Amino acid sequence: MNTPVSDPLKDPLNDPLDDRDWEWRRRIRANAHSHRIYRWVVAVVGLLIVLGGLALVPLPGPGWLVVLFGIIVWASEFAWAGRLRDWVRERLRLWNGWMLRQGWAVRSLVLVGTGAVVAGLFYLLFLVSGVPGLMPDVVERWVTRLPGL
Repeated sequence: MNTPVSDPLKDPLNDPLDDRDWEWRRRIRANAHSHRIYRWVVAVVGLLIVLGGLALVPLPGPGWLVVLFGIIVWASEFAWAGRLRDWVRERLRLWNGWMLRQGWAVRSLVLVGTGAVVAGLFYLLFLVSGVPGLMPDVVERWVTRLPGL
């Protein structure tokens, strides 16, 4: 019995016969006009998610996670975004593997360095926009003593 050999260069996102695909996407892809509109919608929604995530990067919250979600949305329709998603996934896997092989001193240094970068970003944010009034009074008094604030 001959089993079909999968072509690694074939783009599964644009294969209307892909069994993993959803029926509604197959119907959209069957009509060139609706497929073009759908690709534009995916592009715009993905762009809005990525831009929103980039706006959240210097703020507290999951900024990079939101950016990655936007790339995943793009990857549902665009092969270049799928390659970018796979590249990011591989870099994260390599980083996690490297971190797991390190001792407590290196892990602590990475933690302190990350904390310093976040604190620096908050300092710059407060320099530009001022100290928010929603902070607890104790924290606000401490933050306003920093130079320039």
